[in-house]
Amino acid sequence: MMNEQDYTILVVDDEERIRRLLKMYLEREGFKIEEAQDGAEALAKAFATDYDLILLDLMMPEVDGIEVTRRLREKKSTPIIMLTAKGEEANRVQGFEVGTDDYIVKPFSPREVVLRVKALLRRASKTTYLNTETSAKNVIVFPHLTIDHDAHRVTADGKEVSLTPKEYELLYFLAKTPDKVYDREHLLKEVWQYEFFGDLRTVDTHIKRLREKLSKVSEQAAKMIVTVWGVGYKFEVGTE
Repeated sequence: MMNEQDYTILVVDDEERIRRLLKMYLEREGFKIEEAQDGAEALAKAFATDYDLILLDLMMPEVDGIEVTRRLREKKSTPIIMLTAKGEEANRVQGFEVGTDDYIVKPFSPREVVLRVKALLRRASKTTYLNTETSAKNVIVFPHLTIDHDAHRVTADGKEVSLTPKEYELLYFLAKTPDKVYDREHLLKEVWQYEFFGDLRTVDTHIKRLREKLSKVSEQAAKMIVTVWGVGYKFEVGTE
């Protein structure tokens, strides 16, 4: 069961009133909140502290939300929810491409923010999936790759692979049905869990990042994610 008091969230926005609003509603739910007023401060804090989630404004002067996400994803898998204004669809797509896990459009309902935060933390938290009665039932084992869904943990050739929540969900979705080919539209709908507004390149970018992370540990594991040209992607188990 989720215990909000165990979670610390970084709220990043250049508008103090928005930070104050988000802080008030999230603290009311029991979350610990820290703030950053711009992208540079956000990066400094996020690299120094392991936050459980970051609420990140897209449009900020100098270092915007896209650049913050891009730099963070080079070293960290912290779940990120992007706050965007209406009419910034192209920027939201770019946000997904660099590694954002979800987005909320301004003006937003504070209650929606709380629900989205809780939903993403559930997917991201290992402790949410621990269940002593079923821990052995939700483990998918392949040569070179093991996915422990109860623990939300991926290991390749015995070494743990750090994935963002969305990267994990994409890998798990493909691995559940080996050799089944999915087009990009289907993956967007199933993995992102709502009708997607935009760019199919989002899937390609996540696939690329997945392969890169796996290949750093196991080239064989990375090769299991196969491109079916003109169609989409599938998870293929080697014959080794």
